[in-house]
Amino acid sequence: MGYLRAVGRAFALAAFSLLSWLDVLIQLITFALLCVGIVFFFGPTVEWARGRSATMRALAGRWCGAEIPAPYRPEPPEPVRERDGWYRDGNQLYKRAFWIRWQHRLTWAMEDPASMREFAWQLANPLCTLLLPVAVLLGGPVVLRGYGRWTRWWLGLRPPAEPRPKWLHRHLEQLGQQAGLLALSVVQLVFSVVQLVLMIGFLPRAIPVVLWTREITNTLRREAGNWTGVHIARPYLPPPGLPVPRPDGLYQVGQQLYEEPFWAIQRARMRWILRDRATWRDLAGGVLVPVVSLALVLPTVVLVGRGTVGLAALWIWRPFVSARVDWFPLPVVSTHLGALAQTPVLLAMAAGGLVLTPWLARLQARFARLWFGPTESSRLAQRVERLKQTRSDVTVTQAAELRRIERDLHDGIQSRLVAMGMKLGAVEALVDTDPAAAKRLAAELRAASAEALTELRVLIRGIHPPVLSERGLLDAVRALALDSPLKAEVTGSLPGRLEEPVEACVYFAVSELLGNAAKHGAKRVAIEVAFADDLLTVVVTDEGPGGANPALGSGLRGIERRLGGFDGRLTLTSPIGGPTKAILEIPCQLDQKPSSRKTSTFSETA
Repeated sequence: MGYLRAVGRAFALAAFSLLSWLDVLIQLITFALLCVGIVFFFGPTVEWARGRSATMRALAGRWCGAEIPAPYRPEPPEPVRERDGWYRDGNQLYKRAFWIRWQHRLTWAMEDPASMREFAWQLANPLCTLLLPVAVLLGGPVVLRGYGRWTRWWLGLRPPAEPRPKWLHRHLEQLGQQAGLLALSVVQLVFSVVQLVLMIGFLPRAIPVVLWTREITNTLRREAGNWTGVHIARPYLPPPGLPVPRPDGLYQVGQQLYEEPFWAIQRARMRWILRDRATWRDLAGGVLVPVVSLALVLPTVVLVGRGTVGLAALWIWRPFVSARVDWFPLPVVSTHLGALAQTPVLLAMAAGGLVLTPWLARLQARFARLWFGPTESSRLAQRVERLKQTRSDVTVTQAAELRRIERDLHDGIQSRLVAMGMKLGAVEALVDTDPAAAKRLAAELRAASAEALTELRVLIRGIHPPVLSERGLLDAVRALALDSPLKAEVTGSLPGRLEEPVEACVYFAVSELLGNAAKHGAKRVAIEVAFADDLLTVVVTDEGPGGANPALGSGLRGIERRLGGFDGRLTLTSPIGGPTKAILEIPCQLDQKPSSRKTSTFSETA
């Protein structure tokens, strides 16, 4: 690139960049309209401004030698019409896909970090490019290439960085978290008092207050885990199901009969609330946790406050307002030398208070876990209720699987065997009179038997794959990854063979997840397998468009039912734009039975 060409390109870039201020003005106007309720223009404006950024990326690659890939998240997928003709978005149904598409694209444009970086670049770039021609006149093409790298830093892809916060920032943040836990516990204390008064005076009105209080307690549990790493599980029993009428049309709750389901529902909810031990533990914790939290916050607040206020008094109040500072137990200070001597003491007090914040915050969370977490009896009760709920799912799943096998046998293998029997009868009739025709029928029988054997092997593989019996779960998952059209990577290890039903359950669940990922346009998928503390964990992450919802797909719901038979669970995270992350967790044990099954990865019979 010559000197004169570099200067001409610098002037062209400076002129083009001035249009960015027009984009900024239009985005500000549409954002103001968004704030007053006119929501239709902001999303399209952001996407329109991205066209100017795309042009600048292309010019930077062509003129400045800095190739800049687009930094945006994948676009949200198109809404899918359900069988009943409606479009579903969460719990809302729409007759047309326009509203869902517009909401998803608005969320996609606003929540993408690249959008904020582009807006800042649109503000700052014209100011810099106005000076670019002068800089290129002085420095030549080197300056233009530097501008290309600067543009790539603003508009290009950035690797996800998680910088470790500095010591002061981290400890001040944990001090705020201590105060946040205290505030949440105080709010719960207020609701607990109201709840107790209603339970004593008017019990039916106490039920919604108990549920509201539980939401506050759940918020405290969640934030305690996010802030301090102390996980607090929910101890509540599952809510009762809808009442089923008796043959006489009445609804029974305990020994009481009702003509209307409303009163049966209210009575069942009241029994559920009052018989749950977690309700009364929440009441006790609502009184005790604020007191303990206040006691744990006070040392930090006193030390940090004393040190900060003391420093302000020494170096702001004393020189400008008063000639001396007298604050017990420190000596009176009236000179700069005395203030300098007390400064390290006050700094040590403030730093000492901040050093205590992580430990005190964890103590707060642990005490909250003592009262708001599940006990052994509540864990057992939760497990029993979950097994009751999953028992019906297991029965339905097994019945559906048996019907599938029966249908495949009836429509496939059985019809072929009947046809083969009829052809054998024809061969017997023709073997003496027409040997040539008998030979042709025998050849057709041989081909039909081979097809029947292949179909039977496919059916058996659908019931229990041979590779799973011979190699184990990890190698079977690797075989699935090799057969998948996706670029799949399998990592992890297992200490041995697991129980056969668990291996089959996880194998078919992973197969279903790989099929879903391929069906929805994913290109890559990562599978992690781990086993620790009698818990098998399989994490399947794909780079698809996201938006997966178990309530909308029979495949994901089938995985939940399959895992429910083993007291396992499926945790799905699938934001619009991806990635989709499915976590399969199944409590199980290693297979202790001696077996002759091949477990070597290098078995020659695989």
